[in-house]
Amino acid sequence: MKIARIRDSKVMETYGIISDDGKQIVTRSEIQQQTGIPVPPNIKDFMFRGWLDEVREHKGKLKYGHKVSDLELLVPIPNPPKIICLAFNYFDHARDAGLTPSNEPVIFMKPRTALNEPFGNVICPSFVTRLDYEAELAVVIGRETKKVPEEKALDSVFGYMIFHDVSARDIQFKDKQFTRGKGIDTFAPCGPWITTKDEVPDPQKLTITTKVNGEVRQNSSSSNMVLPISRIISALSVTMTLEPGDIISTGTPAGVAMSMKEPKYLKDGDVVEISIENLGTIRNRITFQ
Repeated sequence: MKIARIRDSKVMETYGIISDDGKQIVTRSEIQQQTGIPVPPNIKDFMFRGWLDEVREHKGKLKYGHKVSDLELLVPIPNPPKIICLAFNYFDHARDAGLTPSNEPVIFMKPRTALNEPFGNVICPSFVTRLDYEAELAVVIGRETKKVPEEKALDSVFGYMIFHDVSARDIQFKDKQFTRGKGIDTFAPCGPWITTKDEVPDPQKLTITTKVNGEVRQNSSSSNMVLPISRIISALSVTMTLEPGDIISTGTPAGVAMSMKEPKYLKDGDVVEISIENLGTIRNRITFQ
């Protein structure tokens, strides 16, 4: 299933289930009316406390009464406990940066305040001079996980979504660490919804594409990850407890601006479109202020 947070025409925030083709939605209140299941108002309770499993048994009853295009899609997970991001986790990206990939996750954290809607504007401070894009596959954790073996790690996954790790390279290189340059408000668009893991048979075989103003910049596959998702989750769970709603963004493939011979950094008005196979598309306009 595809689960989305939305804002409707009455400016009310709620959530719903997206149709298989990604074009229609049935809202929380309609799910309740059509199935008789008293689904909770909180999307986290719906996803992580068994309500979704109950609704899934009645999926055939659902009638999708709204077009997705008529609603505003919001950040799929409000206030996630943690946003964990991996650096240089693609062989091609590490190669372009002249680095040898690590056999352990190299991570940094993004603050929750960086989260942004799947079609929201990225607001970049005017003092940033080298703004870059990074298309990433994100994992949403579905249950508390500690010291899980690799062979059981995917059992902890709730679903997947697109994550845009916007990066101010000038700040990143100056600081020699990633938090400030990647943690600016609006620098983490994600979505457009969460696709549950049962609809993604193999998360290591997904095509990832980034376009800037229609020009293809990244065209790769999650098969090029250095550390697969199962190993990432297992390794992280040794040192920190993973919680329901945690976002793990698994790194970006080759094609980012900083690795070009003549870097094409993002400018005011540029539109970045990121698509991942089976997960949809997000689109963000860059605005310098």
